[in-house]
Amino acid sequence: MSEPRVGHIHFLNVLPLSWGFSHGMGKGLALTRGVPAELNRDIVSHRLDVSPVSSIIYAQHSEELYLLPDFCISSDGAVQSILLISKKPIEALKDDKIILTAKSATSHCLLKIILRRGYGAAPSYSIRSIAPDEPVPKDATASLFIGDDALWLYHHPPASLYCYDLGAEWKTLTGKKMVYAVWVATKAFATESPVLLQLVYDRIRHAFAKGIANKDAAIASVLAETPFTRRQLADYLGSVIRWELTDDFLDGLHTFYALAREMGLIDCVPPLKMAAVRK
Repeated sequence: MSEPRVGHIHFLNVLPLSWGFSHGMGKGLALTRGVPAELNRDIVSHRLDVSPVSSIIYAQHSEELYLLPDFCISSDGAVQSILLISKKPIEALKDDKIILTAKSATSHCLLKIILRRGYGAAPSYSIRSIAPDEPVPKDATASLFIGDDALWLYHHPPASLYCYDLGAEWKTLTGKKMVYAVWVATKAFATESPVLLQLVYDRIRHAFAKGIANKDAAIASVLAETPFTRRQLADYLGSVIRWELTDDFLDGLHTFYALAREMGLIDCVPPLKMAAVRK
């Protein structure tokens, strides 16, 4: 049998999984690393069999995908790595221009929900590449960052600019937990290759477990190549970022989909269909 094609997020928010994959748990998998937007495109176009995706992608393509149980990227409140950087206080934003990172999709919808429902704002949005060294371009009022760039800005907030953590904003708005990414399998792969699907699920589950059990070693393995301290990453991974797709996180995901539907960002609230795997 050919190796299943599996996506892997190239961000620190899945460092335990990355460490587990690199220490034996990636065996038998054809791994493709990329930012969420790249993996989103690859799973929808069937260039991948299983992948983490922005959670809004599942809602947009639920007829073609199954959720893998147990895995997600989530937070209960502040997330540190999804930030709105603004020249104005968030409550003063109205019809301003906001730049959205080109690396994600869920964060776009999350920001639109927060600004419209929490602050009555209806900005104009554009998507393009942005960088922490110029967090808000001259032609915009605010920018949305995710991932390692956002985490760096969280620890180095730009002088004279306002920084807002969208995980904290979501918690204030809804009282719910927030799921930013989920792991999915294409329906074709899940139906035609159940043995390989089980293999992928087991590899991901064991890789997470191994990486979490060796979190200190995982953090030590990246310190030389990241701008973060050991303490910053230890606080971020497992305390801020969570990976278990439990019922309370599924409830938060359903709320996110319901609000996205109310704003016309998705066509319907999808059923949460889980792939058939043995736990």
